[in-house]
Amino acid sequence: MNTNNFKYFNINLGIVCPMANEKDNAEYFTKEVIERCKKYHFKSIKFFAILDNASKDGTIDIMHNLSKHISYISYLKVIFVPDNRSVVDAYIRGYQEAIDLRCDWILEIDAGYSHQPKDMIKFFNTMSKGYDCVFGSRFCLGGKFTDSKKIRFILSRGGTILINLLLGTKLNDMTSGFELFTREALNKIINKGIYSQGPFFQTEIRTYAHQFRITEVPIIYRGASHNISSNVIFDAFTNLWRLFKSRF
Repeated sequence: MNTNNFKYFNINLGIVCPMANEKDNAEYFTKEVIERCKKYHFKSIKFFAILDNASKDGTIDIMHNLSKHISYISYLKVIFVPDNRSVVDAYIRGYQEAIDLRCDWILEIDAGYSHQPKDMIKFFNTMSKGYDCVFGSRFCLGGKFTDSKKIRFILSRGGTILINLLLGTKLNDMTSGFELFTREALNKIINKGIYSQGPFFQTEIRTYAHQFRITEVPIIYRGASHNISSNVIFDAFTNLWRLFKSRF
């Protein structure tokens, strides 16, 4: 056994994972994430699965059943939020649950294997060096962007370049999820107010995080299949302009 893994023994880990229509892999994904985390001997592991009315395929029933069988030092809480306006509300609700339960580190990971559980150790090892936020990057050395339409790659890569230019940020990837925070940093970030109702909220978070000690780790990202709507693009440019104006 790698005794170096015991360096996490005093850390309460929270895992925030919004889900929707994931019945084919929700149970397997959740178990894999928790089992991998167990190897590092965290003081506790709390997995928050957040679902709302957008999930109609029985995923919530699968997760409720699974929550009855999760044991050891882990804990699975299924949160049903029927009044969510958007997926952003699901993330914020999960973050707040983890903060309220005093999780020391809070990991955000997407279900459905767009984020790979095997990459989590990169976040843990890096955070243990004293960082406040560790962000997954598809565009730094070792990162990969796979199984996605070319337009998604162009928007993500081009968006990062534009965002860094306008906002003075310096990350290689400003539009991705998969990230790890200390409780204190995440609480201060969300208290600034998240205004986007679309994927751009990840950019808001990474922009606000620049006041903390932050870094990136390479991740393998398997792109989502859904299309990017005009509403999502409008939301992104509206909030990018708002953040740009706030610089001055």
